[in-house]
Amino acid sequence: MTTTPESSSTVEAADDQWLTPKDICTQLQIPEQTFYQWRVKHLGPRAYRIGRHLRISRTDYDSWLSSRLEA
Repeated sequence: MTTTPESSSTVEAADDQWLTPKDICTQLQIPEQTFYQWRVKHLGPRAYRIGRHLRISRTDYDSWLSSRLEA
């Protein structure tokens, strides 16, 4: 009998998670207008346009957030 560790599948699922602009604004406690201003100025996280929707991968968001850490 073989078992598959559930923790590895949970980690993979978290890596594949997609965020909406609203999700990011809620986490950062900023208005949505700020997020869209960052997009115009190319300051925000990379986003993918899927149809008419914007989606940000969790890994791209985490990388972007890490790069904003002050020394």
